[in-house]
Amino acid sequence: MSRLPQWVGGLGAGLTRLSERLEQQRRLAEAAAEVDDPEELRRAGHADAPVVDGPADGSPVCGGALGTLTVPRTQLPEATDGVPHPAAELAPSSDRPAPPDTVPRPPSYAPAVAARPDPVDAVPWGVRVGAEAGWRLLVLAATLWVLARVITTIELVVLAFIAATLITALLQPTVAWLRQRGLPRGPATALTFIGGFVVMGLVGWFVVWQVQDNIDSVSSRIQEGITELKGWLLKSPFHVTESQITHIAKNLQDAIGANTEAITSVGLEGVTVVLEVFTGILLAMFTTLFLLYDGRRIWNWLLKLVPSAAREGVAGAGPRAWRTLTAYVRGTVVVALIDAIFIGIGLYFLNVPLAVPLAVFIFLFAFIPLVGAVVSGALACVIALVANGVFTALMVLAVVLAVQQIEGHVLQPFILGRAVRVHPLAVILSVAAGGLIAGIGGAVVAVPLVAVTNTVVGYLRSFSREQALRMSVAPRGATALAVAPTPPPAPQPSTEGRE
Repeated sequence: MSRLPQWVGGLGAGLTRLSERLEQQRRLAEAAAEVDDPEELRRAGHADAPVVDGPADGSPVCGGALGTLTVPRTQLPEATDGVPHPAAELAPSSDRPAPPDTVPRPPSYAPAVAARPDPVDAVPWGVRVGAEAGWRLLVLAATLWVLARVITTIELVVLAFIAATLITALLQPTVAWLRQRGLPRGPATALTFIGGFVVMGLVGWFVVWQVQDNIDSVSSRIQEGITELKGWLLKSPFHVTESQITHIAKNLQDAIGANTEAITSVGLEGVTVVLEVFTGILLAMFTTLFLLYDGRRIWNWLLKLVPSAAREGVAGAGPRAWRTLTAYVRGTVVVALIDAIFIGIGLYFLNVPLAVPLAVFIFLFAFIPLVGAVVSGALACVIALVANGVFTALMVLAVVLAVQQIEGHVLQPFILGRAVRVHPLAVILSVAAGGLIAGIGGAVVAVPLVAVTNTVVGYLRSFSREQALRMSVAPRGATALAVAPTPPPAPQPSTEGRE
């Protein structure tokens, strides 16, 4: 018990020196943050400096993260009753290995090694934009390719549906007119449907009847025209001999005889084509009937399939696209009818055979813009050349060109107006692409599809712009007064007359 006060006093003195040493090491660490030279750090006694040996008197050395602490052995009392002094636990044993020296910093004269840039930042901006646009275009092209493959597989169904849509756009105003007169929807749809298809059937029957009625006379006149053409070639400055003409005719006969099997197969395929045509006509008729009767409910059901975020824009674009399609179909029918009537009258007065069937062909080919008029006019000129001679063919060509000029510069701008505004280059490219993809049906559908797409894209662009303005935060305070339109002041009434 006599050593207890001495033991407590030694413990307190050791803890005091320990706290003073820690405070000193803290100040050295703060000073070392402003010193860059490792030698100065070692001279200042920083922790990075090598650990010095213990004192000569054998006092224990307490290692720490901030430096070393030497506690003299004389101030630590001996263990009592086999219990070591608490301060002796702070002193590491002499047989522990010394902590390794830290890796020194590189010298100041060493070359600086630049850090590697981020790979995204290393790619030029133009390449990044091209890559971003490229993979999106590839995905879009793959989607269009898959869609084209699906359409090719069910081509008959797609063409029947498109034909039904065009016929519905032509007949739907009649249904609306009958309903405005008080007729219910069912009878109005039935009358319009039956009347429309009866008229189209009568036109087709009339064309077939005219061709069958005039085929004999046309064949004889074509033979006479070939004989006249042969005589003109023999007397022409081209120095064509009769043996050459006979040789050409013999080659044609041989080619026909050699390809008899191919012609037979084409005939068999023609039977299949006729069956497909009748199937497509029936499918188009049923589709037209349901579109006329229940078109609005079908459209509302399709809107439910659109995501809710885009439903409002699609709901606004649909009626505008339908108005564009209706204006295109009605305008094209009126223009084609005028072309067929005037060109048919010219063919009749020029005594060209098959004038009425040619007028019907001109009406049908008018649904193929630009290209259809050229094809139908060329067919009329060829028949006039073979049947009546060069002069009649030139007169037919003059009539066709005059009617087409009136159509292009007067009828189409006046009838179609601004409802269908498509650039001529877009018309040519769309007709060519539609013809390559789906034949005559694709050429007929190409231009209205481009017109409808143009309308939908324009509306969606303006709709998204309005949505962005609507979602933007309205200005307040003085900014709102500066941005808000200020109406002009009302004119003050003059008082000069009263005075």
